[in-house]
Amino acid sequence: MSDTLERQAQRATAEFMEGVRARNPGQPEFHQAVSEVVDWLMPFILENPRYQENALLERLTEPDRSYTFRVAWEDDKGGVHVNRGWRVQMSNAIGPYKGGLRFHPSVTLGTLKFLAFEQVFKNALTTLPMGGGKGGSNFDPKGKSDREVMRFCQSFMTALYPYIGEDVDVPAGDIGVGGREVSYLFGQYKRITERWAGVMTGKGLSFGGSPIRTEATGYGTVYFVEEMLKERGDSAAGKTALVSGSGNVAIYCVEKLLHLGSKVVTVSEYDGFLHIPDGFTEEHLEYLKDLKEVRRGRLTEMAEKFSGASYVEGQKPWGVKADLAFPCATQNEIVGDEAKLLVDNGIIAVAEGANMPTNLDGIHIFLNSKVLYGPGKAANAGGVAVSGLEQTQNAQRLMWTREEVDARLHDIMKKIHAQCVQYGHDGNGYVNYVKGANVGGFAKVADAVLSCGIM
Repeated sequence: MSDTLERQAQRATAEFMEGVRARNPGQPEFHQAVSEVVDWLMPFILENPRYQENALLERLTEPDRSYTFRVAWEDDKGGVHVNRGWRVQMSNAIGPYKGGLRFHPSVTLGTLKFLAFEQVFKNALTTLPMGGGKGGSNFDPKGKSDREVMRFCQSFMTALYPYIGEDVDVPAGDIGVGGREVSYLFGQYKRITERWAGVMTGKGLSFGGSPIRTEATGYGTVYFVEEMLKERGDSAAGKTALVSGSGNVAIYCVEKLLHLGSKVVTVSEYDGFLHIPDGFTEEHLEYLKDLKEVRRGRLTEMAEKFSGASYVEGQKPWGVKADLAFPCATQNEIVGDEAKLLVDNGIIAVAEGANMPTNLDGIHIFLNSKVLYGPGKAANAGGVAVSGLEQTQNAQRLMWTREEVDARLHDIMKKIHAQCVQYGHDGNGYVNYVKGANVGGFAKVADAVLSCGIM
């Protein structure tokens, strides 16, 4: 990039972000997500004037529509509670809106706008015909009985159902929305509409779900890292890996890393991390699945059960020396100092299993240090990719085998990687996957928007 173009891009970015912040006050996560994308897109847009002349960035940072609704529900003691629900339909330029539902006390409209914005580009990279959306509620399913969760989900879907459909908007699960919640939501949709349609993904295998959907995000993140390493003639075999989180994404990230011969030494929770210096075994993994997926227990139990394991309170795992890092917990879990610590400890590659887990300072530290860095919109697209494959199976009224779905997932992650290389190669052997993912996803969506005229 010439100095002149770089200066023009910096000025244009600053002016654009000033407008974004003015139009969306009090939404810092959304501002961060847009800034991270626009930093890399602006030079591309200035070199392709048709995007600037038609205000593509302005159009793609404004949701098609957002719904806010009340969710009233009754607890087991007869008490009435009121939560707020949202659905952000960001862009359907290349297909029906697609994106998960998140139930967590931290959820706000700004959180969901950031996630929906990221989802647009992530879905475009999968090569499947899916637009981007996101939804959820500030409801916390933790500590609630199954019946309480059921009543909440039924109330939530009663408010949401007019705005979704298999050819309109297809929600899925996310943080706080697993198989139990998806089942209750889908059941209420059928109850109200009196029709069976592929309007939710992440369903149980007995009623239209897809094999590999549970594993997809974690598996896909590891497949993406393997492609990054292959690009430089390396592999994940024999590498030491740090994984954060201990939910669905983290668990199956660990599983696939073990399949590939990596040594996984950490998983984490909100207030600390589990460290197993000799590496996870299949026994550790099976215990972790039961602990988190069935009993919903704490990692301290694993530290007490297994010799050599320890629980480090009040810290994240990023100070442990390793080759690979997989942030699979939540946004902004790696900030600048932690990114520098990873680099100083010799990290080779970082792949985001969570959405926006690295802040802008951390991203620039990884890129300036020439670390292989896979941003979430590319590296964790496996979950939504298999959601798209579930939609296809529902439309065709059939179910593929586990092996077929896994092979399709692996192929999609290879295609995502190829797009990142195409748009992100610096000509000197290093691939800027942030630039590649942002430009590759934007170009596909922007061209579709332009083709439909001004709307």
